[in-house]
Amino acid sequence: MHRDLKPENLLLDKDPNNPKVTIIDFGTSGVIDPTKKMSQKFGTPYYIAPEVLKKNYDQKCDLWSCGVILYILLCGYPPFNGASDK
Repeated sequence: MHRDLKPENLLLDKDPNNPKVTIIDFGTSGVIDPTKKMSQKFGTPYYIAPEVLKKNYDQKCDLWSCGVILYILLCGYPPFNGASDK
């Protein structure tokens, strides 16, 4: 799992005939063990899944981040505007 998916970590190849999206910055990535939950807090506040904040998550935390990225791409602003990042 990547654990820090955000627009800054996505690159788009400019080839008009074969565009590709590349994910970069695997500094916080981890190997998935389907029998265990992760407990370290990683990520960028706008894109972090609630389960990561509770320190009980699995690879689905990346799917949450993808949903937030898609929301921002479609609407132009983040889906959550909290008073703090905690």
